[in-house]
Amino acid sequence: MIYTLLRPLLFALDAERAHTLTLAALDLAGHLGLLNALPRAAGRPVRVMGIDFPNAVGLAAGLDKDGAHLDALGALGFGFLEIGTVTPRPQPGNPKPRLFRIPEAQAIINRMGFNNLGVDNLVRNVERAGFKGILGINIGKNRDTPNARAVDDYLTCLTKVYAHASYVTVNISSPNTQGLRDLQKDAALDALLAALKRRQAELAQTHGRYVPIALKIAPDLDSAQIAAIAALLMTHRIDAVIATNTTLARDAVAGLPHADEPGGLSGAPLRAPSTHVVRTLAGHLQNAVPIIGVGGILCGDDAREKIAAGAALVQLYTGLIYRGPALIRECVRALE
Repeated sequence: MIYTLLRPLLFALDAERAHTLTLAALDLAGHLGLLNALPRAAGRPVRVMGIDFPNAVGLAAGLDKDGAHLDALGALGFGFLEIGTVTPRPQPGNPKPRLFRIPEAQAIINRMGFNNLGVDNLVRNVERAGFKGILGINIGKNRDTPNARAVDDYLTCLTKVYAHASYVTVNISSPNTQGLRDLQKDAALDALLAALKRRQAELAQTHGRYVPIALKIAPDLDSAQIAAIAALLMTHRIDAVIATNTTLARDAVAGLPHADEPGGLSGAPLRAPSTHVVRTLAGHLQNAVPIIGVGGILCGDDAREKIAAGAALVQLYTGLIYRGPALIRECVRALE
């Protein structure tokens, strides 16, 4: 209710400025104890990747890139949070403006470009936070790291976040880092996954704890590409796959203001394409690798659709911009 009243004010501001102010307001509300008064749904626990999630509705990566708002976000009723994408070294991301709303389509275009303060800063934030829930940490490569050395960036991040994560997501599907999606191709992906699994085994031995690895993929894949990725996920025993990242397609928003801005499109237009990828993956994986469904969830029925297509968990981001925290509760109840 409160968010419904505040949204017109936030939408009157530049989208990135509104994002920053909203997170600051959440932090303040958390410090004052106001978030404890929010109504929540109990949810149905679910076990995925060997982890017991209190409910199946999580926060997608991208909202809190540096893990600076964990306590406030953790009080909203999510079953788990995913922070990042984080890179080995700090980077400013792409030039502003780089975040655009398309309210007519309940959509957003972003070309943020992995703007973050680096993995060491993220680890410090996680260590300082009081949040004790399930935490995914999403890792990527620096913009100026060539793909031939991308594996080094992913291994650096995996090593540094391992002790602090419930699971780690490998992001090779953002459209906003040039050439990143090339890592989804057969030989490159095969080599990357093999290296990650070797390091995961070493870290599990060192820390005495197995931390699952998930792979986040794009929606802009054809059937053959999805089948090839599914085969590699099973070959390398990857623990989960997140479907999907944002799309480069513009058919659903053609002619609307900002529709021609470069970047990844999220929100309602992504619902059907991402669900198609979830369903196609599920057909290939046959429960061998759990799927986390994300993309275009703006109501409880959308969350149910992802689960019906084969997802074990779902994640929200753009829907929160349009619906606010009430969407979390609605989705949790829909999946009870």
